[in-house]
Amino acid sequence: MPFALWSILLVSLLPLLWTLLAKAGIPYDNHRPRVGLAAATGWRQRANWAQQNAWEAFPSYAAAMLLAWMMKVPPARLDLLAGLYLLLRLGHGLCYIADQATLRSLCWLGGMAMVVLLFVSAAGVF
Repeated sequence: MPFALWSILLVSLLPLLWTLLAKAGIPYDNHRPRVGLAAATGWRQRANWAQQNAWEAFPSYAAAMLLAWMMKVPPARLDLLAGLYLLLRLGHGLCYIADQATLRSLCWLGGMAMVVLLFVSAAGVF
């Protein structure tokens, strides 16, 4: 299976990475799992926000990648856009945790540009 399709799985795991970081070292009650995260502050709170944003960004990426794959966009282009998206979303989460708001927003914008490029490629425009 090509990297472009594996990237859907990899991108879907990013929220779990940010959640693990957000929960590291805070009291955790599995009966009320959201209570601990709701009380988080500092970088743990930002890691939780990164997790939420990663979940929000995932559906559009997965849809764009699958559509581009079904429309037979060249695999090399799909792999490039997938790799860039994954790196930008990883950067987005790291910038969120490090409280680098401007750089985080640029990573978000770059990731969204990759989604748009996937859709445009599927339409045969790019």
